[in-house]
Amino acid sequence: MPRKISARKLKPKRTPGGTLVYANEPLVIQDHYEIDYIHSYAEDSPFFIGLTEGKLRGSECTACHTRFATPRAYCLQCGAATKWIDLPLEGRIHTWTTCYYGSEAFLKETPFNLVLVEFDGVDTLFMARLIGPKQEEIRIGQRVRAKFLRKPKYKATDVYFVPA
Repeated sequence: MPRKISARKLKPKRTPGGTLVYANEPLVIQDHYEIDYIHSYAEDSPFFIGLTEGKLRGSECTACHTRFATPRAYCLQCGAATKWIDLPLEGRIHTWTTCYYGSEAFLKETPFNLVLVEFDGVDTLFMARLIGPKQEEIRIGQRVRAKFLRKPKYKATDVYFVPA
């Protein structure tokens, strides 16, 4: 794509107080930019690989046995190392919100619903989109089930929930 540059001088303008102001418009340059980005999930990799296998993986503390619904290398309670655990694929809505603004990835879906899901035997919550029900059909305590994208993108959005 050819580079576009625009700038033009403005004629002096008088402010409401009578002062003459000489200014240029800002210099605007449109330039194409593209890179291949290499990213590693490092110690969180098993979580994202699990999503491609239809599994939700969380963490359990090896000392105090606190169970986290999200990847954690170390326990937030006592600081000990954690191990990977498989989470249930069904849970309950702990709370929810409707998002009327989202990033570019969600523009076509806006507004969309986000839920915090609680699982039996897990001490923290898991956040994801809730797809299917209308706002007036969503309620706290409602049973939900995890679903996974058919073509995973190795992102947290590869999992979403639907009513169970």
